[in-house]
Amino acid sequence: MNYAKTKEALDKLTPEQFRVTQQSGTERAGTGELTGNKKPGIYVDIVSGEPLFASGDKYESGCGWPSFTKPIVTEHVTEHRDEGFGMVRVEVRSKHGDSHLGHVFNDGPRDKGGLRYCINSASLRFIHRDEMDAEGYGQFIEQVEDV
Repeated sequence: MNYAKTKEALDKLTPEQFRVTQQSGTERAGTGELTGNKKPGIYVDIVSGEPLFASGDKYESGCGWPSFTKPIVTEHVTEHRDEGFGMVRVEVRSKHGDSHLGHVFNDGPRDKGGLRYCINSASLRFIHRDEMDAEGYGQFIEQVEDV
């Protein structure tokens, strides 16, 4: 698949999705539609469609945003120093879409590598395991576990 940011994809974004992905915004804690999602599948960049996270790596961290222990494809998530709001954090963005996703912290589950990818729902599109093959993500089905 060819993953890229296109004008057509940007035109389909809601104002909140645009603010978060293109202006490095953050949705309010607990308001994202995917925060409580427990269905099996993958999460892709709302702009480029590149696969980012699998449901089996999602966990309830209590932070108010979807949290994951690792990306489904490490190369699709880039890290950048973020010194905004008077603190130093590590911002994560999608490689091909250059969408702001959220931040990564080192306070995740130790038995899963210790990372917590704290991600905005507005940056993601969820694809249920039953739809993955039809949508071109069949190669990732084996990485999706029941949750």
